[in-house]
Amino acid sequence: MTATATTEATTATATEAAAKKTPAKKAPAAKKPARKAPAATKTAPAKKTVPAQAGDETRTQLRTIPTAKIDRDPGQPREHFDEASLQELAASMKKLGQLQPVTVRYIEDTKRFTLIMGERRWRAAQIAGLTQMKAVVMHGVGNGRETFAMAVAENVGRADMTPVEEAKAFHKLTDAGYTVDEVSELVGKSAAYVQWRIDLLNLCPEAREALVKGQLPVGLAWYVGKLSNGNQVKFLAKWVRGDFKSARDAESFAQALHTEEKRQQEQGSFFVLSDEAAAARKDKGQDALPGSLDLPEEERERIIADRSKLIGKIDKLGGAGEILSLLAASDPEELALLLAGTPGGIGGHRLRIKHLQDIATKAMANLRKAEMVAEVRASGLTVNPDAEAAAPAGDAEASA
Repeated sequence: MTATATTEATTATATEAAAKKTPAKKAPAAKKPARKAPAATKTAPAKKTVPAQAGDETRTQLRTIPTAKIDRDPGQPREHFDEASLQELAASMKKLGQLQPVTVRYIEDTKRFTLIMGERRWRAAQIAGLTQMKAVVMHGVGNGRETFAMAVAENVGRADMTPVEEAKAFHKLTDAGYTVDEVSELVGKSAAYVQWRIDLLNLCPEAREALVKGQLPVGLAWYVGKLSNGNQVKFLAKWVRGDFKSARDAESFAQALHTEEKRQQEQGSFFVLSDEAAAARKDKGQDALPGSLDLPEEERERIIADRSKLIGKIDKLGGAGEILSLLAASDPEELALLLAGTPGGIGGHRLRIKHLQDIATKAMANLRKAEMVAEVRASGLTVNPDAEAAAPAGDAEASA
């Protein structure tokens, strides 16, 4: 057994030795890759890109940084922060800590951090007395349009971001080279919404302040922004006085005023709202045909004739009103007995009433616009710059 074991051990040793010698004999084959060194040398230029990537400082880290070393971005789109909301967030952060990190960029020169996203959290953290904040730190990122776009995308749609702040932010992005369509994709809004907001920058300072304070509805403000600055101020005074029955009436008035401004501008004149002019017209009884005093006599006669015809037709609506009143006051069971089985059935009659309702709605909207057109023409005066320039000369001649 000992001899056998010795023989097996010797055989195993010999086998291992042979196995070790085999790779050694194939060493030349292993050296073949070394002969391909020229090929490796050809790829060397590609390896030069690695140091460039390693040297690129654009990188992101999740860190805890001192709150005192974080600065506000002066280009932050939001300018107003609701104090009560900040206090609520501060109380929550004081109790639960910071749940969501802010995003900052590291400034190499100052060794400080500038906010990209999360100013509200940063303000609340200061109120809560948090000395450290979790932050996504971006290195090698400049104060470019991309970082501003990130800040805008985060804030748009928040309840405490005013329409004017949105307008300024969208306008700044377009100034940076973004198209309206690109901005809409960034912020998740329609292109019409973005352009609508940008148009609010046409508001005069008084109207813009009223919008920020919530005194002027944003939908109405868009129509006001189309007016000249002088008429914006006059319109705002009428709105504050409560001269309009509803915001819809105010919108129709602003639209009519804008149309009148354009009409007068095409004739080389300006149309200006004037309470004094409106009062003077009423005193002189000139509000019978507002806007038609400058028409030829033939046209005035046509207007009077067409007016009589139209009023006669409108007076016939009284009959339709009586029928509708009857249907509204009737007992449903009685109506079922009377109208069931008639041509078209009850559903057919209901559709006829619905058709009348739709037409009446459109007629009401049209009459609202007509009312505002008449009010605009009766509430302003036309200023002809050429006539005003010639007036002093005429006065001089008269005095002479």
